[in-house]
Amino acid sequence: MTELNSAPFSPEEIAQESIKPNEYEEIVKRLNRHPNKAELGMFGVMWSEHCCYKNSRPLLKQFPTSGDRVLVGPGENAGVIDLGDGLHLAFKIESHNHPSAIEPFQGAATGVGGILRDIFTMGARPIAILNSLRFGTLDYPRTRRIFTGVVEGISHYGNSVGVPTVGGEVYFDSAYGGNPLVNAMALGLMETPEIVKAGASGIGNPVLYVGSTTGRDGMGGASFASAELNEDSDDDRPAVQVGDPFLEKSLIEACLEAFKTGAVVAAQDMGAAGLTCSTAEMAEKGGVGIELDLDKIPHRETGMTAYEYLLSESQERMLFVAEKGREQELIDIFHKWELHAVVAGKVITEPIVRILHEGNVAAEIPAAALAENTPLYEREILSQPPEYAQTAWEWNVKSLPDCDEKGISDRAWQEILLQLLATPSLASKAWVYRQYDHQVQNNTVLLPGGGDAAVIRVRPQTESVETYKGVAATTDCNGRYVYLDPYEGAKLAVAEAARNLSCVGAEPIALTDNLNFGSPEKAVGYWQLAKACEGIATACRELETPVTGGNVSLYNETFDQQGNPQPIYPTPVIGMVGVVEDVRRVCGQGWRNQGDRVYLLGNNTVTFGGSEYLATVHQTVAGKPPHLDFALEKQVQWVCREGIKEGWINSAHDCAEGGIAVALAECCLGGNLGVEVTLSLGDNQRWDQCLFGEGASRIVVSISPEKQEQWEGFLKEYLGENWQQLGVVTGSDLKINPCLVVSLEAMQEETENAIARQLKSE
Repeated sequence: MTELNSAPFSPEEIAQESIKPNEYEEIVKRLNRHPNKAELGMFGVMWSEHCCYKNSRPLLKQFPTSGDRVLVGPGENAGVIDLGDGLHLAFKIESHNHPSAIEPFQGAATGVGGILRDIFTMGARPIAILNSLRFGTLDYPRTRRIFTGVVEGISHYGNSVGVPTVGGEVYFDSAYGGNPLVNAMALGLMETPEIVKAGASGIGNPVLYVGSTTGRDGMGGASFASAELNEDSDDDRPAVQVGDPFLEKSLIEACLEAFKTGAVVAAQDMGAAGLTCSTAEMAEKGGVGIELDLDKIPHRETGMTAYEYLLSESQERMLFVAEKGREQELIDIFHKWELHAVVAGKVITEPIVRILHEGNVAAEIPAAALAENTPLYEREILSQPPEYAQTAWEWNVKSLPDCDEKGISDRAWQEILLQLLATPSLASKAWVYRQYDHQVQNNTVLLPGGGDAAVIRVRPQTESVETYKGVAATTDCNGRYVYLDPYEGAKLAVAEAARNLSCVGAEPIALTDNLNFGSPEKAVGYWQLAKACEGIATACRELETPVTGGNVSLYNETFDQQGNPQPIYPTPVIGMVGVVEDVRRVCGQGWRNQGDRVYLLGNNTVTFGGSEYLATVHQTVAGKPPHLDFALEKQVQWVCREGIKEGWINSAHDCAEGGIAVALAECCLGGNLGVEVTLSLGDNQRWDQCLFGEGASRIVVSISPEKQEQWEGFLKEYLGENWQQLGVVTGSDLKINPCLVVSLEAMQEETENAIARQLKSE
């Protein structure tokens, strides 16, 4: 076998693997020698932010991660929670931002494939997909190409693999013009009696490679995901993987069948960093080593080097540790599903990753050096908010033109409402979700657009257990809020996610997060990340929604023609799940019946800071986001859930972007009914603030008139003065006295065709 010693690499060769000079010195110290090319590549991907979280790990430690329902927290492929009745739910969110910027279709498609593997690797059958998407404005051809490609990619993979895409969010803002965000979330119901974990064990146990073949696609994808995009990023197309959803469907069935045999000791998806990541993480988590022979790996291209095998991110591949003597039993299962399955290595005592190739040792590295004992940067947080935030906070409503109950600057309020409804971020997303199969598996209770969160029926493995239980899920984040105040904005993201679950009648249980930020190496970028993490941690503790895992995606920024960095809005997407005790009693957002009484839960404390009205109508992003009162938030959500549980509430809708006027319009559109309400100004309040101002802890509900007395008694007891009756559901108009009247037809025309119109624009 060849000697592993290698000559020193040049600074250019080190930088090519995204390794810093001080990190290279640390690698030499860890190995007590210079690495060879394959080893340098392994360190490059495993020490990337995408894999080792070297800038964010110190901040993530503050998240609460345990609770009565948490069975598996951070550190595994996905979190797992207890839904009751013997039902266990696995869920996780991941990003595929940079690949989607370069190859929108494949970037988004393989993002879906990757998150599904995180779920079924745990022994869970995927039951639902959600997404959270951010793009630039649709008046740019590049944005239109990326947007349509991403939606097509999500649709192609999810529809083909047979998992319903049931919910999500889509926003458009110039802040994401050069760097879109594509976050995919998946849920799965455990099918195995034991949760399958990733830690290898059993010295001498065989290591199986299963699934598809290995090629040169996806080379160095983890490193690519951990660097800024620039004019040369198109050259990184080989770092974008190519997926096969039909093969993944076979892989799901084969893996679940294999897990049920009890012969699988450990399993790991080959996602970011491929063979390198799966071998290193399985070895490190088990406190053992793995020896892998690349000559036994099924491949689809000739002449591949050890470097290429180890850094390939070809899709639909898994690594198993099997019980010795039962490997053929597992191989037969995969062959039955027409998938590759070979014994490619073994578990060894020495805690190292040893890679063999062409009869030689191609790499030999301590497993901990790749998977746990990795670089950590505890950066200093700015002692004062950066200048941009302080300037934004100085904005004052007095800078806006005067207004009255009829309008502002010769524009009537109904015209402004229609403008907001036609804004792509607020407009109907039917153009998007009509491309998704959201009813496959026949368990979708609330269809996309029907409620504030998706609801899926969960079916137990055994028919002896009768249950009407369901799970609700949502993805939420207002990037403008977080940009203006990362701490408050992140708290609001967690609260809105919980509020959306409460609006369908679900009890919020736990969350997974996707932290999308710019460069942590810049003082402002790290301040945004640190403050947002603090805000998430605070809100999770207050709302008792622990974090079971997630994803960190940094370096989301591009450069303008002058070479100046252009980071995205800091966007910590919250993917939250809740339990529905009875899916026969869930709530949508649309009005149900003429004559129903309409109420606002919460109060009139609203602001223009970060509002859609200020951004769209006045082209201003400034002010401070709404203030969050946790006591009021929890009480409003509890009252809403109880009202749904008791059968009082017929519809419920979070009052969020666009304020009360937009919320009422959305309820009208959702139920194809009108409403007549009366609003009055609060102290020192303007009419535009009353109509379009945004605040936390506000939900619009409707109830049957015969339940009014009982309902109002309940509100007085549990919400005190924090509620008001607004009006009554009517025929075909939205009438807000004394400000505006808009027909259903006018609102439908503006909102339902808004995205299609912009896609056709030149």
